[in-house]
Amino acid sequence: MFIEEHLITLFKRNCQHTLTYWSVFFSFGLCIAFLGPTILDLKCQTNSTLQEITWVFFSQQFCLLVGSSIGGAFKKTLFSALAALLLSSLVISLVFAIIPLCYNVLLLAVAMAVSGLAMGIIDTIANIQLVALYQKDSAIFLQALHFFIGFGALVSPLIADPFLSEHCPGINSTEDDAGLIHHFRHSLAAGFRSPVPLNYSEHSAPITEQSSVSYAFWIMALINLPVPIAVFVLMYREKLIPFCPNGSPRLLDKDELAMETQMPETAEAPEQDAGGHGDLFSCCMNTNLRELPASFFGVHILGGIVLFMTDGIVGAYAGFAYTYAVSAPMSLHHKTAGYLPCIFWAAITGGRLMSIPLAYRLKPLYLLIISLAGVIITVLLLLILYTSSIFLFVGTCLLGLFLSSIFPCMLAYTEDILDYQGCATTVLVTCAGMGEMVLQVLVGSIMQTAGSYSFLLCGMVTGCIGFALFFGLVLCHRYHRNYLRGTSKKTAMAEEPAPEPPPVPALVSAPAPVRAPAPSPVPVPAPESDPVPAPVPTSSPVPEKAEDL
Repeated sequence: MFIEEHLITLFKRNCQHTLTYWSVFFSFGLCIAFLGPTILDLKCQTNSTLQEITWVFFSQQFCLLVGSSIGGAFKKTLFSALAALLLSSLVISLVFAIIPLCYNVLLLAVAMAVSGLAMGIIDTIANIQLVALYQKDSAIFLQALHFFIGFGALVSPLIADPFLSEHCPGINSTEDDAGLIHHFRHSLAAGFRSPVPLNYSEHSAPITEQSSVSYAFWIMALINLPVPIAVFVLMYREKLIPFCPNGSPRLLDKDELAMETQMPETAEAPEQDAGGHGDLFSCCMNTNLRELPASFFGVHILGGIVLFMTDGIVGAYAGFAYTYAVSAPMSLHHKTAGYLPCIFWAAITGGRLMSIPLAYRLKPLYLLIISLAGVIITVLLLLILYTSSIFLFVGTCLLGLFLSSIFPCMLAYTEDILDYQGCATTVLVTCAGMGEMVLQVLVGSIMQTAGSYSFLLCGMVTGCIGFALFFGLVLCHRYHRNYLRGTSKKTAMAEEPAPEPPPVPALVSAPAPVRAPAPSPVPVPAPESDPVPAPVPTSSPVPEKAEDL
């Protein structure tokens, strides 16, 4: 078969859990890319400048990073993990419902920050729970999980587009203002969450009519509502609702029964603790850190820095591809350049879909080597052919394909190195979010001072640094593996009892040969004879001498 039987059995066994986590990540993808295209309408709604409204998005990105750092604290029990997912998904729906009512930029910033915190918690918990469910077989399911992020980010601009306004209601915008707004709308359409503040201080006029974008936010809130409902149904099925009566236990089908009898270790895996996973602060405060080798920390640090670089490339390219395309020497038309972010996210979505069968056939290490090398080669070709508009679209598609599978493959690879006993998921998710936030601001600042060509140059440098650090991670993996082998041998020798010394033979003369005992004689009864009569005494005396006779 195309997929091994035990993977199908695992999926059937954890089907509702897996589908719930996938749906939560689809909602996560919708939230990432939905807010960007509405920046003009939100600017008009809050009567603020572009500089103020862009820092509102930065507040969401920063709180997403905080949520990713503390999200692991809710993984201790299944109830706490599912309850955190339920509340976070409900908070996202509520935030989308109240965004049209935020007429002050400070209130909007608070709403965005709350949604970012909920998204960060979802990001960490869903990854940790899926790794805990499948462990050694988690690579293929992580690829599918992150496919739903790209799918949500691809669909959300299509939902928002019919409700967007071309100009602020009641404002007489100049041509430059409209062009600048048009640039921000397209550059943010692919999840650009922390744009660089621009030197733009002109306030918009008061709002004279209600923008139709409010309906888009309310529709988004309704679309997201099935997600908390699905989490609630999962909690009810697992009998984790305190006020609901417990139903009868579910009978196992034949596949699950075979799984129970043939693979007891796998069956118990969802009930076990996730091997030390927790929030970032509890990982750092672990009392057992002093006993761990340096390779343990090296795996966490190097894996996190690699994702810092690669996810930073994702965020920077999604945010500034439009700016690069409309600037010299490319100088594309605004409408043509606006397709670049959509093509980029479509490539990421398709790449993650294609990575699902590839993760089944290839090890995460090989997929990471191919992906990182492909990123460097693609950016190098974009640098060489910097005047070709056709290759800009082709390179954007290739870059999205190569970047798509790096995060899930790195997550599966590092967890496999640490035997699911470290804090790799929490560290990697945190570093990835930090890379998106920091590199977007850094690349935008460099582009403003050095020109548009520095955009691809920054991507090339970042990709090379990530590739070099990845080889350091591979070397650290080999050292950690050798350390574990040496430790296991020492433990086995310590637990094995010492063999007893052989007994020393005593110096004794050779024993005499044992003879068989002689048979004992059989007693023979004496023959019967007549009794001898006793002599009859006579009265005459016995003569003493012959002469007397």
